[in-house]
Parts: sequence; C-alpha cells; structure tokens
Amino acid sequence: MGLYIETRIRTDLETLWERTQEPDRHQRWDLRFTEISPLPHTEGEPRHFRYATRVLPFLTVAGTGVSAGERHRAGGDRVSALRFASPHPLSLLAEGSGYWRYLPTPDGVRFLTGYDYRPRWGRAGRTADRLLLRPLMGWATAWSFDRLRLWCERDITPERSRDRWLLEAAARILLVAVPWLATLLPLGLVSLLALPLTILGLAAAVLVPPSSRAPAARRCLRTPPARHREPRLLATLERS
Repeated sequence: MGLYIETRIRTDLETLWERTQEPDRHQRWDLRFTEISPLPHTEGEPRHFRYATRVLPFLTVAGTGVSAGERHRAGGDRVSALRFASPHPLSLLAEGSGYWRYLPTPDGVRFLTGYDYRPRWGRAGRTADRLLLRPLMGWATAWSFDRLRLWCERDITPERSRDRWLLEAAARILLVAVPWLATLLPLGLVSLLALPLTILGLAAAVLVPPSSRAPAARRCLRTPPARHREPRLLATLERS
C-alpha cells in the first residue's frame, strides 16, 4: 500500500467501530470527505456508498465505493476493506483500495490504515500526485485520525477540534505575518526590529507543539512496521 497511517486510541473497540463504520459519523471526522451517503445494498453483501469532497467552494468531486467488514474475528481484532473510484474528469484520483485494522491493546485500540490509488491524467497526473496530492492525502489522513482520537478519548467533537485547530493555525500565521508586514513600514526602530521578530515568529510557529486539544498529523505513525501485509478481505472484496 502506498500510504500507511497508524494511531493508538484509548477507547473501547465498539465505540471506535461505530464512529468509523457509520457514514454519518465517519464524515464528521474525516477531512478527506465532505459527504458519505450509503447506497442500497443486499443484507449480508458488501455495502455500497457515494462520497463527495468539496475541493473548492464551487467544485465538488464525487465518486462511489464498496466496503465490507469483519467484526468478529478469532483474534479479537476487526478489519474492514474498501475499493473506490471517481468518474469525475477533474478528480486526480481515479480509483483505489484500502483497509482499516482495529487491534485491541491493554489500554485501547491500535487503529491503522493502508491504502493506495491510481491517479489519472497520465504522466502529468503521476507527477502532480507525487509532489502534491499524495503528501496532502497522507497529512489529511493522519490529521483526521488524531481528530478521531480526540473525539473518542476526550469527547471533543470533530467540529470543536476543527475550530481549535483553525484558531491555532491563525495564531501561528499571525506570529509571522504581523512582524513581516512591519518591515514594509517606514517606522524607524520598529522596522529594524521587525526582521528578527519575523524570524522568531517563524521559529515559534514551527517549533511550538500543537495544543493537546487540537488535531495534529505529527502524532500519528506514518511508516508501516517491518512485517506488514494487507488483509485477505481486501482481495476478496476486489474480486466481488
């Protein structure tokens, strides 16, 4: 799998399963999706869904997917797998597949994902994916996982944690922007101090750790363990 994200969440397995498997709850914490809507399906068969992502205020990219889960496994863990595709011509992401694993631990759940996709637009698309989309997708997945962790561990709703993150991001931007703007003004001593203050502001914006009540992608593991394989369910789903 091209992307791997892992976090540890101090919660019970059932709560985590519901907040990741129910579409109305999933779309609340996952930054990658604006909307997830279930489609009609036969009981006992893989579930079909429609997803949409608002790329710009005036542009929404939609696609469809199919997923299946194993809720009762011999080892006590759980797994779900999905495949997805978007026919939208402006969607760089053409099709892909992935999985979630839920591994119980003494103090919670080890929650991880692996997924990959095929970009469209030929060589230009592969270049754009490598330089822009793939790093962005990895960051968005990790950020979303930490947002989910805050919801499960501290009962901070996804909406509240998003707002706190936005406030924190705005504060970091102001730390740099305000003194930098002062360098443009002919204010004598203020202008002389503006450059070192800009450097200090930039250092603070980068080095000050994120708030414990706001999501942060850096809290998640982004490198898979040495022994790592896809669940068999994924191959079964792709043949369905």
